Amino acid sequence: METTIIQTKGLLSLPSNPKSTFFINQHSLRQRFNLPNSLKPKSPPGFSRNLDGFKKFGTFMTPTLTTTQKVKFHVCKASAAAGASAALPAGDGAEPPKFLGVEILTLKKIVPLGLMFFCILFNYTILRDTKDVLVVTAKGSSAEIIPFLKTWVNLPMAIGFMLLYTKLANVLSKQALFYTVILPFIAFFGAFGFVFYPLSGYFHPTALADRLLEFLGPRFLGPLAILRIWSFCLFYVMAELWGSVVVSVLFWGFANQITTVEEAKKFYPLFGLGANVALIFSGRTVKYFSNMRKHLGPGVDGWAISLKYMMSIVVVMGFAICGLYWWVNTYVPLPTRSKKKKEKVNMTTMESLKFLASSPYIRDLATLVVAYGISINLVEVTWKSKLKAQFPSPNEYSAFMGDFSTATGITTFTMMLLSQWIFNKYGWGVAAKITPTVLLATGIGFFSLILFGDPLAPSMMKFGITPLLAAVYVGAMQNIFSKSAKYSLFDPCKEMAYIPLDEDTKVKGKAAIDVVCNPLGKSGGALIQQFMILTFGSLANSTPYLGGVLLVIVLAWLGAARSLDTQFTALRREEEVEKEMERTAVKIPVVSSNEDGNESLGSSTETSFPTKS
Repeated sequence: METTIIQTKGLLSLPSNPKSTFFINQHSLRQRFNLPNSLKPKSPPGFSRNLDGFKKFGTFMTPTLTTTQKVKFHVCKASAAAGASAALPAGDGAEPPKFLGVEILTLKKIVPLGLMFFCILFNYTILRDTKDVLVVTAKGSSAEIIPFLKTWVNLPMAIGFMLLYTKLANVLSKQALFYTVILPFIAFFGAFGFVFYPLSGYFHPTALADRLLEFLGPRFLGPLAILRIWSFCLFYVMAELWGSVVVSVLFWGFANQITTVEEAKKFYPLFGLGANVALIFSGRTVKYFSNMRKHLGPGVDGWAISLKYMMSIVVVMGFAICGLYWWVNTYVPLPTRSKKKKEKVNMTTMESLKFLASSPYIRDLATLVVAYGISINLVEVTWKSKLKAQFPSPNEYSAFMGDFSTATGITTFTMMLLSQWIFNKYGWGVAAKITPTVLLATGIGFFSLILFGDPLAPSMMKFGITPLLAAVYVGAMQNIFSKSAKYSLFDPCKEMAYIPLDEDTKVKGKAAIDVVCNPLGKSGGALIQQFMILTFGSLANSTPYLGGVLLVIVLAWLGAARSLDTQFTALRREEEVEKEMERTAVKIPVVSSNEDGNESLGSSTETSFPTKS
């Protein structure tokens, strides 16, 4: 049987056989027949509204036409959707506007997100380098303060923030939540540069710390250093939280909100390109201000002046982040998610934690984050202790960290260029396993050099380097390659894994994982180091055992990545099926020719299709 749609002057008649109902794409129908977005029935009684303004009816009113058009459809019983798509000529649908092959709407999301990421990581690089200089080179402190600081200060504050964030997420809108979280960071860093550091000599309890150290002994140097330089430690924790909160929760949460999985797979790895240009420039900025102190006169606190300049930059970049966030929310429409996702439910903090703990998907994500934190921490503190021994002055230490950040930016930029090819060719699973593999290989090299450095000293001296300097450089390479793999592959993989989740799990899951699990991983590594030091007497004596722990952690990481790959793939397929069902949920009746040649419209909604007889 032959079915038709007849369009005449000002009138589109859609008669049909009662059984001639099939699914058709709304947008393609409008483009093919030049229909307006909202069609009103000429005589609609008894007909119900369907999706997007269409109705099931006998006659539609359309714009006046000067010609008569008749289009024939061949609808077969075997394939409704295929028949619908075959009926529309290819290429008739209007293409969305593009620039350089990318849709304008996508660019309006991706470009501001890239700029936000640039500003956030520019700030984070300055803060990360500055926090190490403050706590490691301060009088009465050393690198040994870091494990205690991460365990007994950073972790409790991170947990407290997560509890507060979870409550705020239940009562504030997404935009209000964003500003409520980021503005206190901007205010604190501005105040530290201009108030807290210049006045630190007045409110640091140096005399009390000296008396306690004399009474308790040198083994309590680390905990007492937290008391001695408490404002520096507060800066350290706020800088750490900037990485966990602003980068992971605020930025990636916002990116997941406004992008689709397809856009994420294509552009998430590229976000880091602009971000690592920021690493390069911020590294140069840190080194410039570090070297600037050399040219100041005697008696001038050059570090205080440098700190004011760098904190001013942090504040300006912070307000730029807020401005970009406001622009995207004002001018960019958000994508629609599957309507079958469960609605958001307000839960208490304990209910949220129990809910997250009961999800294998969230547990695997948490394992990835905690494993990375432990693994990188097992070598980072040892490396920083070697770094202070090689560069004892704050000026030299800060200048080296500037070079370190620049090298990290260049290496990560290169990795970013390769990451999209890795995602496209090998998929999410392989990309997620590269970071632990790189960290394991470079970590083994670093620990091996520390263990066997002395026998290699004569050979190294021929090249003008000492075992200490070699350990510093190898440790720097380990950190550079590990962080590069994290920024270019680990972070995009982790954030892509959130997208198929429902909004409640996504918001509260990110808060629990990124704000708590990230510091938990670092604190876990610190606890392991503290235990090893107390058990074996020193960090050097515990090095072989730390290497064994690193191996176990990385193997658990790889297992979680394999499990998560299976679950992520299943969720992606489920979401694609749901979206396809929503797209094809609109039924419209079509004209069918009766045996006597008359054309009429039936009101049946059955989905069987007559065959051509």
